Amino acid sequence: METSIASETEVSELHTDSDTVGEGSSQAEGTSVNNVMEGEKEEDEEEEEEDEPKLKYARMANDLRNILTKDAVSCIAVHPKFVCIGSLWGVIHVLDHQGNSIRSKELHAHSVAVNQISIDQSGDFIASCSDDGKVFICGLYSTEESQSVVIGRLVKSIAIDPAYSKPGSGRRFITGDERLVLHERTFLSRLKSTVLYEAEGSVQNIRWNGQFVAWASDIGVRVYDVNARQSLGLIKWNRNSGALPEDFRCNLCWRSGSMLLVGWVDTVRIYKVGKRSTRKMTGHNDPEFEVEQVSIFTTDFFVCGIGPLDGQVVLLGFAKELDDEGKAQRPQLYVGEPRVEDCIEVSTDSLTLRGYQDYKCNDYHLECLVDENRFFIVSPKDVVAASPYDADDRVQWLLDHGKYEAAMEAVTQFEGRDLKRFTVLEVGHAYLDHLLEGDKYDEAGKLALKIFGKDKKRWEEEVFKFARVKQLRAVSKYLPRGDHALDPHVYEMVLYEYLKMEPQGFLEVVREWSPTMYNVPAVVNAVLEHLLVSDNERAVLLEALAILYTHERKYDKALAMYLKLKHKDVFQLIRKHDLYHVIHDMIEELMDLDSEQAIITLLEKELVPPDVVASRLEKNQRYLYLYLDALDKRDAKEVARKYHGLMVRLYADFARDKLLPFLRRSDQYPIQDALDTCQERNFFPEMIYLLGRIGNTKEALTLIICKLQDVEQAIEFCKEHDDLELWGDLVECSLDKPEFISFLLSRIGTYVDPRMLVQRIAPGLAIPRLRSSLVKMMHDYKLQVSVQEGCRKILAADYFELHQRLVSLQQRAVLIGDDQLCRACHRPIIMRDLSGADNVVMFYCKHCFHEECVPGEQARGLCAICHSTSTAQSAK
Repeated sequence: METSIASETEVSELHTDSDTVGEGSSQAEGTSVNNVMEGEKEEDEEEEEEDEPKLKYARMANDLRNILTKDAVSCIAVHPKFVCIGSLWGVIHVLDHQGNSIRSKELHAHSVAVNQISIDQSGDFIASCSDDGKVFICGLYSTEESQSVVIGRLVKSIAIDPAYSKPGSGRRFITGDERLVLHERTFLSRLKSTVLYEAEGSVQNIRWNGQFVAWASDIGVRVYDVNARQSLGLIKWNRNSGALPEDFRCNLCWRSGSMLLVGWVDTVRIYKVGKRSTRKMTGHNDPEFEVEQVSIFTTDFFVCGIGPLDGQVVLLGFAKELDDEGKAQRPQLYVGEPRVEDCIEVSTDSLTLRGYQDYKCNDYHLECLVDENRFFIVSPKDVVAASPYDADDRVQWLLDHGKYEAAMEAVTQFEGRDLKRFTVLEVGHAYLDHLLEGDKYDEAGKLALKIFGKDKKRWEEEVFKFARVKQLRAVSKYLPRGDHALDPHVYEMVLYEYLKMEPQGFLEVVREWSPTMYNVPAVVNAVLEHLLVSDNERAVLLEALAILYTHERKYDKALAMYLKLKHKDVFQLIRKHDLYHVIHDMIEELMDLDSEQAIITLLEKELVPPDVVASRLEKNQRYLYLYLDALDKRDAKEVARKYHGLMVRLYADFARDKLLPFLRRSDQYPIQDALDTCQERNFFPEMIYLLGRIGNTKEALTLIICKLQDVEQAIEFCKEHDDLELWGDLVECSLDKPEFISFLLSRIGTYVDPRMLVQRIAPGLAIPRLRSSLVKMMHDYKLQVSVQEGCRKILAADYFELHQRLVSLQQRAVLIGDDQLCRACHRPIIMRDLSGADNVVMFYCKHCFHEECVPGEQARGLCAICHSTSTAQSAK
């Protein structure tokens, strides 16, 4: 048989005189047999980790215990309301599920052992049979319907109609011996018996479910439709010499109304009763329903009972082999998941029932309450109830087996829904203690956060568990903060443990935690005391002390501490708390620590006056240069320009490459002082620029030629100043330098008349590249003349074009309107009264007059207005 999960739980024997109730069970539920281990075990037996069990067990005790001391169980029937026990002495005991008698007296129904008991669906009637040939029908709530029917044969099995209590149901029941007989009430309450089947051997077991009845005989199992009075088929058994079916009781059980479970010898079959499809019907007499096989598999044990469990199958098994002493082995309760031709094992529990060594397969029974998934395992001297583990049972088992993490997951999953005995807090406490005992401190801290959350009281109670094992550090990052912060004493305990055992962690916690969580002065004193007696991690503790001083608002001490440690957090501290007024005496130390960050800080928000910085850095000219350079880049106002004279010297000392650009862009420094500074250091390019600025171009040109010997720069210098005399000086200085003459010849023709150079060259002077230089000079000079000629032509053309445009404009017609006035008499030029019309005179200047108003000037062709204006200007 295929097996996928090995899960065998040993169930130990409980003694009749001193049963022990397992932890987590109540006395009303009976005696738990899950947690009691077998008394004797082999010393060399290897301990294997137990898998979580599928079912839990509770032995029925109370009144049943007294019954079994005098009698033995022969059969059982169960109902959601009660349990009926049939004994070897023919007595029927009605008990509740915990073994308490619920009737005032016993039902002495038979004179010999009860073979089978059947209960109707409502639980109002029970039916029993026995080898005494009687069938006993009993109304549990009314004696009117109780009766004893004498069959006259050995009745081996019985089944009462599930609807027996309903009026008009016919009060039917079925008995089985060598034949199957249906008994029903007719008119005047007479009992009518109808033989349904015979000649199939002894009927061993009958199960009635709705309109279907299944019974087992020596040849097989037949399913019968009571309403249609038709057989749905016979399931025959294979016979072999090893185990004959008639030697074993057949176990039947209905599930979900249409599924039939059959267990006989070592074979399990599962069938489904459903409506027959029309294509399978061959005639009008074919039954409406059919039986279809779902699964069939064999087991390695004899089947003593069968029942369903949430899509799985539960089997009570009897070992085929005897133990080493020749006695029967303990029965097993097997849970499996059936498939078409095999079954996957889910769990197997070995049960130690009282006297199991002396029993045979047919001495055991298994009855089940399908809707409740509750099973009753019966032997002649013992009854054990089994049911699936509920949420509480699962948590309890996990705790008992040290599976705390799984228990936490389970209690978290089921809390508030299925749990009645456990809470997350209770299981969490047990798990927390387990983790602490196992030195799993970080996991314990995570668990504490999960189970205590923001519960201040719980935290303050449980944190001392970590303190006792000196592991407050492990729980520190999980402690509540903010609005749910604990008592400050708790956090001080954590800090003190860090201080003593992990200084680096102390620093990290001080950085992270809010100072409102603990007493800062107390922690400061503890650090100071620790520093007196220990030098371990001194720098780390000093940094932590600086943070604590910051929390106390003792910023001067905090800054001093950071500077002592050369720690760059000092800049962040200054910015965060606006400590710019405190750092005036620390400027040079800040520059020593990080000049770049220090300058950014000093320039930030303009809160540190430049005069203060300059005075503090006066002794360290390099730092002063760095500061003033940054100040000049950031601030072009007078606050920076006042230092330009000083900056000339600083640039000369520390940044020569920045000096000349600075001299060119600034006009706020003393030129003579700058020139003296450059002369001291022989900075000729800078001197040349400064000499040019003060107008001493000749000396500047001399420096270029004599010191730098750069004729190209000399030419550029002359071009820049555009002074003919300066060009003459350049020629004069170059006459004794053939290389200069060659270069000048090739360049000068573009700017000045080259004859001023050519005519002064000494005869016989050897000049390198003379021909190419002359060619270049003449080409440039010709180009210059050509440009001048072109410009002259353009100017002449422009002159004539503009003159022509002026003449055209002056000759253009002019409109004289009604609103235009005479510039002499100020009357309208055009008179509406024709009698007063007069001639009009208009000059090129567009001034208009009546002819009579300018008789003298008109003869000369002069505008009186323009002539008078020009005469006045001449007089001036």
